[in-house]
Amino acid sequence: MTIQGKAIAVRHERIDEAAAGQRIDNFLLRLAKGVPKSHIYRILRGGEVRVNGRRVQQTYRLVEGDEVRIPPIRVAQPTANAPAPAGKPLPVVWEDDALVVVDKPAG
Repeated sequence: MTIQGKAIAVRHERIDEAAAGQRIDNFLLRLAKGVPKSHIYRILRGGEVRVNGRRVQQTYRLVEGDEVRIPPIRVAQPTANAPAPAGKPLPVVWEDDALVVVDKPAG
């Protein structure tokens, strides 16, 4: 749906037999991975998604041959995962021989 965080133009999808019978909201969630569910439901309620030129509710079941109009959907750029802050090690409060893990041979 997007290329590096930028929205692309309106997209038209024709429903094949593999997607037939699927709800429109689940179809869009599968098609636009990474887009929050709230955004998918917002564009459905706003009438931006059209099936055969008509507005549909999120419970609409797709039929083979349906033409789905999907508006441009912007996905935020993934943020770089910052390393976890390294603090000082925690002091050992109690150490016990019963907590030692011993590798047992398999068998």
